[in-house]
Amino acid sequence: MKLIAFLIFKVSLLILSAVIIALAILLLVFYNIFKNFKDPYHKKVTDAGFVEKTAEIRAVNFNYAEGPNNGPALLLLHAQHMDWYSYSRVLPALSKSFHIFAVDYHGHGKTTAKAECMNANQIGEDLASFIETVIREPAYISGNSSGGILAAWLAANAPQLAKAVVLEDPSLFSSEYPRILDTIADKSFSICYDFVQAGEDDFLLYWIKNCRGFFIKQVGFDVGPLLEASIKSYRRSNPGKAVEIIYLPGALRLMMRGMSSYDPHFGAAFHDGSWNGSFDHAEALSKIQCPALLLHADFSLLEDGTLNGAIDQDEADRIVSLIPGVEYKRINSSHVIHLDKPEKYIRIIEKFFLDS
Repeated sequence: MKLIAFLIFKVSLLILSAVIIALAILLLVFYNIFKNFKDPYHKKVTDAGFVEKTAEIRAVNFNYAEGPNNGPALLLLHAQHMDWYSYSRVLPALSKSFHIFAVDYHGHGKTTAKAECMNANQIGEDLASFIETVIREPAYISGNSSGGILAAWLAANAPQLAKAVVLEDPSLFSSEYPRILDTIADKSFSICYDFVQAGEDDFLLYWIKNCRGFFIKQVGFDVGPLLEASIKSYRRSNPGKAVEIIYLPGALRLMMRGMSSYDPHFGAAFHDGSWNGSFDHAEALSKIQCPALLLHADFSLLEDGTLNGAIDQDEADRIVSLIPGVEYKRINSSHVIHLDKPEKYIRIIEKFFLDS
């Protein structure tokens, strides 16, 4: 009996050792994949002919991706917390019909600008100069979220440069002060404001520490500690690169990428009202004369009345009432429609712009 027990023990020990070795190998493989991870759409975007470039415009060093010249110019303006690469899922298909310029505007991606430039009027003027200097022809413009506000700014204040605009779930009216304080987006913007006031030095990790509830809702558990460790490890292996975390869902992965190079002065300006400043949304919308399309994504109201989304139905109706001849489409999608429903976004963009 003792011999049998001893043999069982030895076999169990061998099996346990084999399992431990196998797990160690798997962890090592995963670690090497993780630390060298690159989103697969980088190759697809490059293969489609996109080249990342920079341009000095006024006091701004613009970073942007330009596609092949396969049609009329199309300027793409990403959502806040993102960068031009958030359009990666739609760039290859759209580039077959357009000459695309996907731009990192102030405070995002590799574009550099001073903190005092973080307001709609300054950014709008700089983007108008970008169209004049880099694109050199009137362009179709599609903007998401705060990018949608900037698209509206261009259509209203530089009508000679905007052939038609798509406002993809823009935070019009909802981002004006003090309305912004009653939106879920302001939870992030208030963190930006606190970070700037505190003079901290690592915004991404600061933001993650203060957004545990957000990650629990998105992922299903508190991924914060794991994410913090992952970011530190990725940075060590990829110094100076935008952070890309392999295990995050697509949209959240791209948001983390954008947040890794995001200037919190941008969000702080939304929280304190200085971003819109003297830019009146109603006045601007009433000045738009070019063809315009409003895409309205899903939204809800929390129990305390906080808006969970970019605009509610009243705000969408107000936008429609102010832009002459605007088209309106209600889309069953999360806020970044071109990420959640890329094929639908492509169809809508091609039909609206090419038939305008």
